[in-house]
Amino acid sequence: MGSYVPFEWFRRLEIPDVILVKYKVFEDIRGFFAELYKRTDFLANSIPYDFVQVNLSYSKPRVVRGLHYQLRPYEQGKLVYVIEGKVYDVAADIRKGSPWFGRHVGVYLEPGYALWIPPGFAHGFQALEDTYFLYLVTKEYSPQHERCINWSDPGLGIDWPIRADVVVSEKDVKCPPLKHAETNFEY
Repeated sequence: MGSYVPFEWFRRLEIPDVILVKYKVFEDIRGFFAELYKRTDFLANSIPYDFVQVNLSYSKPRVVRGLHYQLRPYEQGKLVYVIEGKVYDVAADIRKGSPWFGRHVGVYLEPGYALWIPPGFAHGFQALEDTYFLYLVTKEYSPQHERCINWSDPGLGIDWPIRADVVVSEKDVKCPPLKHAETNFEY
């Protein structure tokens, strides 16, 4: 009997605190099975967090959600998955003193992959098709600590795949650029 490994790999991105995970999907005549989170494997790959809340969103094509974060002491790390569909997912470093402050990483995310976004990052995504998106978060939602950065901030220079007829909530349209955003994260 071979050893069971539920994840293909954990890959650090250009900002090395953001980690892309490829999980294994075990298929048979019944359908499939996949482990989306296993604490020991995540600890072994420098993700020492537990999750206290799980969120699910549905987005239509062209929808942009974000860039969201919460201030300390309610800062959230997020482990995100696309259950069905496809997104362009973005994590922007907002940790003062970080060598990557004001930079972002973006990846295409679809079933079979997860993205770890640690505390100190603003997070957002653009749905490229009808998408069900799952978030595991390290701290509970706190409306009074919630903040955001404008998804189209030219200072961040995010190259969103779809630029025409983008759908954004009224709340997200009013988000300030990073240079005017409130943050309390240090590197």
